[in-house]
Amino acid sequence: MEPVSPASPAPHLRRTPVQQRSAERLTRILDACAALLDESGYEELSTRGVAARAGVPIGSVYRFFGNKRALADALAHRNLDSYAERISGRLAELPAGDWRGALDAVLDEYVAMKRTMPGFALIDFGYRIPLGAPAAGANHEVADLLAELLAGHVGRSADEELRRAVLVSVEAADALLQLAFRVEAAGDEAIVAETREMLRAYLARLLD
Repeated sequence: MEPVSPASPAPHLRRTPVQQRSAERLTRILDACAALLDESGYEELSTRGVAARAGVPIGSVYRFFGNKRALADALAHRNLDSYAERISGRLAELPAGDWRGALDAVLDEYVAMKRTMPGFALIDFGYRIPLGAPAAGANHEVADLLAELLAGHVGRSADEELRRAVLVSVEAADALLQLAFRVEAAGDEAIVAETREMLRAYLARLLD
């Protein structure tokens, strides 16, 4: 199966880095943004604070980002790239056509990122305003990515029916996993398990 290429963060950048040193500086800036989100949240986030944490001049931040929302958007896009890479790696280890294993990978990697990746608990794939509100555009982007990955893994086209089913699954899982992490900081295992069973029952009609 050909891996799906992750999306580029370029739409959220004023300037795309072309030299390794510039790319490394951008990575430090986004890492600093993620760390500060965990420490103090989005409202307290500032471009000056990110620059200080990253150890770069404030001009370096403004070279790439016009404001803190652009920073958050770029971090969300980087998270989606990482998610795509992690799922692709898991799918490469599964037998072709094993959609239940693919679904496990989709859920397991999201939960793992939610628990361990800096900044992900607040941003994941799109900043939610107000906090906790559905990130509609981000969910559509995630659904498109997963539909392509799943279609390649099970050997079928990512047609309208599959895309709709994956979008419904993403929206349902998003709501339930948000609940799981509200009930328990590390994600309530019982709710995660219920989410897995619900998605398996829903997708079985299409993929079995």
